[in-house]
Amino acid sequence: MKIEFAGKTVLVTGAAHGFGRAIALGFLANGAKVFACDVNLDGLAETKRLGPGLEIFSLNVGDRDAVQAAVARTGGIDILVNNAGGVRGQVGRPIEEISAADWQTIFDVNVSGAFFMTQAVAPAMKARKWGRVINISSGAGLGITLTGIQAYASAKAGQIGLTRQLAHELGPFGITVNNVAPGFVRSNPTTEKQWEAMGTEGQQKLLQNIAMRHLGSPEDIANAVMFFASEQAGWISGQVLSVDGGK
Repeated sequence: MKIEFAGKTVLVTGAAHGFGRAIALGFLANGAKVFACDVNLDGLAETKRLGPGLEIFSLNVGDRDAVQAAVARTGGIDILVNNAGGVRGQVGRPIEEISAADWQTIFDVNVSGAFFMTQAVAPAMKARKWGRVINISSGAGLGITLTGIQAYASAKAGQIGLTRQLAHELGPFGITVNNVAPGFVRSNPTTEKQWEAMGTEGQQKLLQNIAMRHLGSPEDIANAVMFFASEQAGWISGQVLSVDGGK
């Protein structure tokens, strides 16, 4: 099976490091024109250094007006990867300590961002009668989160619900909408801190609960995304693929 994207234009959000960087570079290596965006400009510049052919720009995906303007400048997107997300610097705390702002900021990037981005690219995809939307959720959206952050687990579950709903709305236009749910991967500063906080005993316990007995890499996630984006996945939509080494 050969996967290639010559002639396709891809937009990857949250591309400053980790999954987003690996996804952007993977599409670039397989022939696509790639736009990569993030709010982390230093990280985005490093992604650009690793993939000189990328076109990068700053974007807060939770700002609907900014999203509409940015997508309009691309000239039309064939493949959208909604990777921007995360815990926004938060740590697990008791429910009584969570403010409205703490709750909302995680939903803004993980759910609203995916909605706004898809809303912006949908008209051009409908006109072409072809499109791919891949959302990056988390194992936390299917179960519980190791972080203990209530909003994160809820937002990632909400993103999976959005995936299924949009698959039915956009399917008649030749657009598939799917979701990749990664397991724990040491892919960015946040996950490195989480790994260190587990200690040796916690790390070993995590590994013992993975069928493959080892952690994955950002490239493992990128490979799953590129499969969903490929012609080979043309009759797959509304699905969630756990990429977690087996649970």
